[in-house]
Amino acid sequence: MAPGETAVIAGFHDEELSVKLLEMGFLPGSSVRFNYAAPLGDPVCVTISGFDLSLRVSEAATIAILR
Repeated sequence: MAPGETAVIAGFHDEELSVKLLEMGFLPGSSVRFNYAAPLGDPVCVTISGFDLSLRVSEAATIAILR
């Protein structure tokens, strides 16, 4: 995703990590906006349900999205 782009969460690719992401508010059907990446590319900042959260790129890669 490019900075400012919004997508809808479709599901997860990693069942173990999905529990952590669900607890953080990454619910299927929710809208997520990519804000920016850190200067070296990791972590990234996203907005979900009005909250800005940082995720490692490896964690964000496990989220399936619909654009």
